Amino acid sequence: HVQLVESGGGAALPGGSLRLSCVVPVYTRSMVHMAWFRQAPGKEREGVACIDRFGGFYYADSVKGRFTIFSDKARNILYLQMNSLKPEDTALYYCASVSTSATRCLLQPSSWYEDWGRGTQVTVS
Repeated sequence: HVQLVESGGGAALPGGSLRLSCVVPVYTRSMVHMAWFRQAPGKEREGVACIDRFGGFYYADSVKGRFTIFSDKARNILYLQMNSLKPEDTALYYCASVSTSATRCLLQPSSWYEDWGRGTQVTVS
């Protein structure tokens, strides 16, 4: 398995912004889907956003219009721009990847994804 590396987490005020980054060593492969997940204490891991190998992107309803997933394939980096942050966005955020012939990415189940980072903490208060 490949170890992904997230960065960019931290503390933010409600209404503020943060940008998360994830270095993905295998991102140059043609059949890779990427995603951001988050897990708050006592809650299940939930899919936040994903980007498929054709450039299509999908968002959880809770973040639509506030978060943007995008990538820089030349640098093998996945990003999550988070605007209008809310206290309920507080969680440990993970990036994940999967190499598959599937035509689109999924936000669930998390087990569909093969490779994960260790997470970066986002706290909004």
